[in-house]
Amino acid sequence: MKTKEFSKQMSWRQIFHTSCVVLLVQLLCLEAVPISLDKTKVNQLEDKASEPSPSVDTGLHYDRYLREVIDFLEKDQHFREKLHNTDMEDIKMGKLAKELDFVGHHVRTLLDELKRQEVSRLRTLIKAKQDIEGGNDMAVDHQALLKQFEYLNHMNPHTFEVEDLDRLIKSATNDLENYDKERHEEFKKYEMTKDHERREHLKTLDDGGRKREEEHYKEMKKKHADHPKVNHPGSQNQFKEVWEEADGLDPEDFDPKTFFKLHDSNGDGFFDEQELEALFTKELEKIYDPTNEEDDMVEMEEERLRMSEHVMNEVDTNKDRLVSLEEFLIATKKKEFLEPDSWETLEQNQAYTDEEMREFEEHLTQQEEDLKQKASDLQKQRDELERQQEQLNSQKVELQQAVEHMEQMKTQKVEPPPEVHEGNAIPEPRGEYHPLPPGHQDMFQNHPGMKQDNHFQNQIPHNTQDLSQPRLQDLPPGHQAVP
Repeated sequence: MKTKEFSKQMSWRQIFHTSCVVLLVQLLCLEAVPISLDKTKVNQLEDKASEPSPSVDTGLHYDRYLREVIDFLEKDQHFREKLHNTDMEDIKMGKLAKELDFVGHHVRTLLDELKRQEVSRLRTLIKAKQDIEGGNDMAVDHQALLKQFEYLNHMNPHTFEVEDLDRLIKSATNDLENYDKERHEEFKKYEMTKDHERREHLKTLDDGGRKREEEHYKEMKKKHADHPKVNHPGSQNQFKEVWEEADGLDPEDFDPKTFFKLHDSNGDGFFDEQELEALFTKELEKIYDPTNEEDDMVEMEEERLRMSEHVMNEVDTNKDRLVSLEEFLIATKKKEFLEPDSWETLEQNQAYTDEEMREFEEHLTQQEEDLKQKASDLQKQRDELERQQEQLNSQKVELQQAVEHMEQMKTQKVEPPPEVHEGNAIPEPRGEYHPLPPGHQDMFQNHPGMKQDNHFQNQIPHNTQDLSQPRLQDLPPGHQAVP
């Protein structure tokens, strides 16, 4: 069998997409396929594997920014060469980031613009979050809020510097290492919540309904556990089953090196986590069926993650979250690969302890009490607002009535009261005046109470009748009957 030497290079894109820890990797040269294999089938699979696969989403909220930084740096030949000759420890210590100073001007300009766009995106997210929380009138300190995004230097939002690359590598590495832990914690909460809700549902049933529900639950658990034997992940039996059923090859002709190349879907010389998880599909199908009531697909994904982590821990000796061909071939010679122990599935390993369940339920109880108290406070506020609204409505009605009353007063024709005159002014005479008969005028003028002087005469309005001719009703007694 013809062999070739392996030259060392760095798989920058793949490592960033999985753990963001850049490593020295080997480019593998294909050896001749064993004579006993069906070369037609192998060639077809190799052609398919050589096709570029879409990049796997890291799950990070800055995944797009991470990808674009990688794309731009790959365009610079100097950086690419330094990457190929830098070991993992130097990369972790930030030595590779310093090579950014030697990257071409065109690439640096692209990185500067990329960082400005990312800072703008983060500011938009901060503003949107503030709007949702109802703080539209509050001033936003973007510089303070940007501190939470540790993967870039927020103090310099305009240019992409060495510190930005160093921060990006360290943040992505740390975030991806914690990603699996967070996934396990989320699954644990999911399982405890499911069990808690089942128990609470049982409390709402009568004795007969509770008994039937418990029997159904036990039946489903038993049915789920009744499945074909699951091969130990990463064992020879497990890989042979994939070789036969997925690849369509004779299990007697199983060859680890050929198997590796067939399932290295992007042809970079490594098994990343996604490529490993794809190898466990056949095993998972033995346990889970989406059409079965007893099978939970969330649990299936957790089982897939457990299998992938197990193989990584056993095979990935340098802990870079990638399995090289060399690591894979070494693992296939171990006893654990040839004679593995049985694999315990999730139903044999409860995701949480009794103590964790107790603490979880206590936490839920406290949350419920807090929500009830908050609801009570909100109801009191609502009652008070309704009371104030009623008062406002009552005042509004009273004001409206007052306005209507004033409008009625304006429209009604009400006779004004008599005028009041000051001093010697006399009221305007009313009614009809009749002249006195001859001979009585002097008597009227000489009457003690009716003497007038020039001042009195001047005060008589010109538009009135001459008061020298008194009315009959104004004469002294005894004179009214004179004709």
